[in-house]
Amino acid sequence: MATRIDQLARPKPNLLKFPDRRSVYWLDELPPSLNSSSTAFDLTPRWSKLAESKKLIPNFEDNRQSPGWKLSAAVLKARPSDRVCALALPRMPAAGWQPDRPLLPTVSVAVRTAKANAWICQLARPRKMCAAMTQFCSSEISPSVPSLAKPSPRTHLLATPKQDHPQYCPDRPVSWPVAKPALEAVASERLQVLATPRLRKPLFEGFDPYRVSSAARAATASPRLQELALPPARRCRRR
Repeated sequence: MATRIDQLARPKPNLLKFPDRRSVYWLDELPPSLNSSSTAFDLTPRWSKLAESKKLIPNFEDNRQSPGWKLSAAVLKARPSDRVCALALPRMPAAGWQPDRPLLPTVSVAVRTAKANAWICQLARPRKMCAAMTQFCSSEISPSVPSLAKPSPRTHLLATPKQDHPQYCPDRPVSWPVAKPALEAVASERLQVLATPRLRKPLFEGFDPYRVSSAARAATASPRLQELALPPARRCRRR
């Protein structure tokens, strides 16, 4: 038996490959039966009529003139003015404009055959390591120890952390000593009842809609509640 995954992995069948023949026709008589074993769509007279090209009207006369018009002799002999010629010229780029650099620029022969001098070779060398890294260097390399810079008094003054204001009260520390009475205190029964978490019951489990609490039985309505409980004056009918 195929599993659920095998059933879902199968491709959906193409229902339009062999369409079924309709069982209900809005005609007075049944359509002609086909000799073919499988049903297929047939070209109806309506479809063949719609596929034909539109025919011209019998009274149509092809004597309409062309939409073009004739040009006058003045237009043919006209010459543009200097202003029109200046406007017809393409706009020149700005003085400092440069075209985009190609992705693969061509390297000249002089650059390819150039030889670096002693100064360029010296600049191309990596920077010498400081004295703290000499122990990790090999014995062949002997870097020179740079002179240690001494900070000025101004630098020492700026490096000193800022002092707090005399009246500044810092935040309360996270841990502080607990008083002895608090350590020896004993919780009362009421505190223990309040400290117990409330039991969460599932929905409608142990729920009695007809149970009335003792607080509701001993409650007394205030004058305001009694006033609100009275019906409106316009609805009161005197008998």
